[in-house]
Order: sequence, then structure tokens, then C-alpha cells
Amino acid sequence: MHVKTWLGLVALTAACLPLANGALAQDRLKAAVGARGTGESGFMEVGQKAGIFKKHGIELEVFYTAATGETVQAIVSGGADIGNGAGTPGILGAYQKGAPIRIIGSNFTSDSNLYWYVKTDSPIKTPRDALGKTVAYSSNGSSTHATVLQMEKYLGGKFKATATGSTPGTFTQLMSGQIDVGWSGAPLNLDQVEAGRIRVLFRSSDVPALANVTSRVLIAHANIVKDKPELLQRFMDAYRETIEHVYKTPEGEKAYADYSQVSESVNKRNLKEFTPYENCNPDTINGIASIVQDALELKYLREPLTKEQLAELIQIPPRKK
Repeated sequence: MHVKTWLGLVALTAACLPLANGALAQDRLKAAVGARGTGESGFMEVGQKAGIFKKHGIELEVFYTAATGETVQAIVSGGADIGNGAGTPGILGAYQKGAPIRIIGSNFTSDSNLYWYVKTDSPIKTPRDALGKTVAYSSNGSSTHATVLQMEKYLGGKFKATATGSTPGTFTQLMSGQIDVGWSGAPLNLDQVEAGRIRVLFRSSDVPALANVTSRVLIAHANIVKDKPELLQRFMDAYRETIEHVYKTPEGEKAYADYSQVSESVNKRNLKEFTPYENCNPDTINGIASIVQDALELKYLREPLTKEQLAELIQIPPRKK
């Protein structure tokens, strides 16, 4: 064989190696992430920057939404493949209405990282004191909306429930006196708590009905689940690895603090007290029967979902052993 011909074949073979090696081929996924900076919302971006998703052959494009409604709309419209931080009752309702979405994992259980707060000098000292007052939530169908409704039910009274959108906008409305009680998700605004400008009034986990159930979930377009199960498996493998990175390595902990733009002390308090590792387990949807019942009572669902419907809706790729 002529030397030039042989060299040309070698070059062609080398050029084709990345395509033959599945680990080097990058599949693109768009992810709509709700409530930037709140709890688990940072995992995807941290994992992408750390190269974890790339290692699993995924190029992840992350963009942020205000809450569940926007996240679902992004997936339904084809603007996103994956959704993060979607309120579970809202997802049940959207599925029943025909939205092409599936639950592929749990985001957060025992919603300890969502909290409601007042100005430090507010006369509102307990949740009951807030009855008849303006109490914030992000948007209809979100986990914050579900918490406000469940707290009303628990107290046996009514707030002036008010949709305030994002966390920064809510903080501005509270400090300017437009609302009485704001909402936030740790670690956001914990620096304001530590500085003594605001104080925590209650958390979602203070509501008995929410204490041990999965409040937010990972979702995907139904077509991804049906047509690309291997890709979805790799995504979940990378997501699980990212959680381990954040909670079990100094580099991951620092990356999460940098993402959240909070101090080391605030970040440590958040990961230990508000967003603990065990609550971020993506493998199990806790309390689904209770969630369905609550969704019925709170008018997210018009009728119970059947076992067959739940089996179609919840399709979590298994954790590798």
C-alpha cells in the first residue's frame, strides 16, 4: 500500500473514533429548571459545569422558569426535553388534562427547603397570625401554591393567597410592604435571615400533610421517555452522580455555594438543615396516594388517577447497582 494512502486511512480512522465511541458522542438535552437558586434547582448546572453530564454523553442546556406552569409549558411546546422542580400536584393535574409529560424522578421530599418569612419586626408571630393576611406563593400548580393551600386547610382558615412569581420579586414586595408574608427556597434569602432583616415563619415540612411526601419532581416529554430510554437512563445516571458530587466532595459543595452566590456558612446551613441529602433522593416518589387525595381536594385533579395512569405517568429509570 502506498504510504500516502496508508496515512490517509489512519487519519480517517482516527477521525471516526469519536463517533464510534459512545462515551464521546454528545446528545443534547434542554432542561427547564424552576425557581433558580432554590434547593435542588442548582444540581443540573453544577453537574454540567463539573463535566458530569458530558462524561455520560450529554450536553445539557439549562434555562430557568418562574415555576411549575412555565416548566410544563416549555416541555409541552417543545422548548424543553426535561423539567426540574415541578410541583407534584400540578404535574398530576397537567397529565390528567393530556399534557405529554412523564415523571422520571423525585426532586425533593419532605419540603424542608421551602419557607415563608416576614419582616423581623412584623406582628405576625405564628402561621395562624397570618390568616386574613397576604401570603405569597409563586404560581398556580406549584409546590408553593400547594403549601399555602395545605396550610390553610391545616389551620382551618384562609389567607389572602397571592401569586408573587420569583423569589427576588417576592422579597421586594415584602420589604416594600405590598405583602405580609413572603416565600423563598433555601439557600435564597438565608443571608437575610442571618442578618436579622427577616425571620422564618414556617416551612412546607411544618404542614403534616406535606412532611413526608414528594413535593417536586423531575419530568420529561413523553416522546423522550418512549423513544430514547437509553438517553434518559444516562441523564438520570448523571443527575444521581451530581447529587453525590454536591454533598460528598468539597469541590461539589463549593460549586453549589458559587452557583447559589451565598457564603460558605449559609451554604453549609442550607445543605444540612434546609436541603439535606436524604431529601434529594431521586429514586422514589413518596406518598403518592396521599398526593393524589390532596390533589383532588385542592382541585388539581377532577378524579383520581388509576393505577394504570400512575404507572404510565411515573417512569423512573433504575439506579445502576
